[in-house]
Amino acid sequence: MTTPQPIPKEQFLAVIEKTALVSIDLICLNDAGEVLLGLRNNRPAQGSWFVPGGRIFKDERVADGLRRIAAKELGLQALNPRLALPLGVFQHLYADNFAGVPDVSTHYIVLAYEILIGDASSLAIDPQHSELRWFAVPELLACEQVHPYTKAYFDASIDVTRVP
Repeated sequence: MTTPQPIPKEQFLAVIEKTALVSIDLICLNDAGEVLLGLRNNRPAQGSWFVPGGRIFKDERVADGLRRIAAKELGLQALNPRLALPLGVFQHLYADNFAGVPDVSTHYIVLAYEILIGDASSLAIDPQHSELRWFAVPELLACEQVHPYTKAYFDASIDVTRVP
């Protein structure tokens, strides 16, 4: 089997226009129970604090996607997918898309996983984020700049994103 690769941006936009994407969100906790969020540079959710994550590539196994996303978004090179706790399936619907093309929405089916990061000294920021920051759960729930889809992972009353 070949290594899964991203597709060219023009083709990716056509895919986004016609279908939902499958992605992984990483709910990263430290020993104090704080949650790691990144301030997004890119669409969708640009300018919001959001949990790290990314789409699964064609022919990529979920465990391999977990490892790749943790390495790319956070610099975590040794994530053991067996230690990632599945939190459920969610859906995220955005009116915009990565390219800012009008009238093309983005639809994600999200597999959410909780991971414990004991040593945060190895974390590295990627180009999709201008900053990484640890939030206490009450703090992120109160912060207007934290995206509602991220808040939904911690507040059961925000159930519009959870897939039954």
